[in-house]
Amino acid sequence: MLGLAGDEVAYRAYLREMTAHLRSFLRRRLRGLPEDVEDLLQELLLALHNQRHTYDPAQPLTAWVHAIARYKIVDHLRRRSRSEALNEPFDDGEPFAGADHDAAEARYDVATLLRELPDRQRQLIEYVKIGGASVAEAARLTGMSESAVKVGIHRGLRKLATRMRGVR
Repeated sequence: MLGLAGDEVAYRAYLREMTAHLRSFLRRRLRGLPEDVEDLLQELLLALHNQRHTYDPAQPLTAWVHAIARYKIVDHLRRRSRSEALNEPFDDGEPFAGADHDAAEARYDVATLLRELPDRQRQLIEYVKIGGASVAEAARLTGMSESAVKVGIHRGLRKLATRMRGVR
């Protein structure tokens, strides 16, 4: 709280503690991508600094931090997936590319299907189903009621299911 009020010493202490906490948080969630942890950590710290005005001191700090972290992780993985798709050779000579290739294709397919949804439904699904946010966190971040979040997710998933059935 003192750091938000302009106390430089308190803000530096907050950043030190938050850096250690977030590094651990990111390592757990990016187990297969350890090289991305430090880059994402810096991006996340910058986001926390830039969004500090949105923090409500009446709410738990970790819920606010984790919500922002989840969005940054989703964005990072989305960017990484796109860049990997762009850099992937057309023919790598491996007839049995395995599960990694299938997983990348599945991520691409899901991203493509999500882009077809209305922005609000897509955003809610990304927050809750992909990013791991709770319905309450998504409601707080979007300004919607928890019931509206649940309905939006349900409708979005139903549209995705209908679209996927049509693809087969």
